[in-house]
Amino acid sequence: MDIHDIRARLAQDKATIGTWLQLPSADVAELMARAGYDWVAVDMEHGSFGRTGLPDIFRAIECGGAAPFARLPVASKTAVKSALEAGAQGLIFPMIESRAQLDQAISWATYPGHDDGRLPDAPLRENRGVGFCRANVFGKHFDDYMRDTAPQLFLVAQIEHVRALEELDAILDHPRLDAIMVGPYDLSGSMGLTGRFDHPDFRAAMERIDEACRRHHVRMGLHVVQPDPGELERQVAAGCRFIAYGIDSVFLWQAAERPAGV
Repeated sequence: MDIHDIRARLAQDKATIGTWLQLPSADVAELMARAGYDWVAVDMEHGSFGRTGLPDIFRAIECGGAAPFARLPVASKTAVKSALEAGAQGLIFPMIESRAQLDQAISWATYPGHDDGRLPDAPLRENRGVGFCRANVFGKHFDDYMRDTAPQLFLVAQIEHVRALEELDAILDHPRLDAIMVGPYDLSGSMGLTGRFDHPDFRAAMERIDEACRRHHVRMGLHVVQPDPGELERQVAAGCRFIAYGIDSVFLWQAAERPAGV
């Protein structure tokens, strides 16, 4: 599956389900991709991934039949460039709290001359640097990548702080935004309610985000951290369409822990 297939699913109002990687192993990356997910996101924020290892991780994900995504450690020029040049087809920008921050992040992912969705009166920003890299097969497919792949990168903003709710309409109005992903632990933590997902204030915040996504026709997403098929079904039924399911390390813990009393 690639980003075109993922967009086709979303256009049919079908959910796209991916998963999360924290372990810097190409073997684990391929295994997770072959487990049936549409995309696999490399967690560069909390995982142990270095720049030199990214190409092998992305190759393994592609070999397994999924689209390689990267959750960046921070929405910075260096992080964006590292992930894209290694071959990421999608970027998940962490801790987006304002439209200006999102504009800047998306401009770093956009080559000069490509439409990055800025408003006409937005200030000129830096663009993605042009060069041969693994993403364009070190120059062999440079023209094809520039024409066909780079303009179609899948771009996601993570909503992880209560401050983002005040600029939510402006964030969701960005024409190059494919989806958002709520980070439930960070969002609840910013409200002084870490992990208390049933608290009325947190539930109200989630309802506010969901309503804004419907109003702006932006795909709502979140991370179902603890693997639970029932919860996944409930979130899809509730309208979530961009969902990360589980984490490689959590899957391993659940399956590998020694049974009590044995």
